[in-house]
Amino acid sequence: MAVAESLTGGMVAAALVDVAGASLVVRGGVVAYATDVKAQLLGVDEVLLTRVGSVDAEVAEQMAGGVRSIMGATYGLSTTGVAGPDPVDGKPVGMVYVAVVGPGISRVKALGLSGDRAGIRAQSVQAVLALLAEELDARAREEPPGLEG
Repeated sequence: MAVAESLTGGMVAAALVDVAGASLVVRGGVVAYATDVKAQLLGVDEVLLTRVGSVDAEVAEQMAGGVRSIMGATYGLSTTGVAGPDPVDGKPVGMVYVAVVGPGISRVKALGLSGDRAGIRAQSVQAVLALLAEELDARAREEPPGLEG
């Protein structure tokens, strides 16, 4: 997996690598805090960014897809939103989007979080990891059991 982070600034990657053996599944991450970095490095559509700003469901989806592509990962995760203390581009504090893009799936979740800056960032990390866990659980249920020999 690979991670593209804005408001969480590396916290998702840090949470992933806190787990022993993470090097078997974590390819890397990009902290794309600035809008131009989202476009230039992750391939987020510049017209979209100009039109809606960086806090948007489609931006989150493109960030996850972009980091998945550049890192050669099976899954791409992303976070974008407003942690505060002030609104950004007309978006209120606590508006967050998390996304997971993988083989045949693209899931984005909109969150209306409350709390201080640290709390919103921590909740965002938990939310994107929960979204990934839901997807992995769903995949595991779809796969047929192995043949016993």
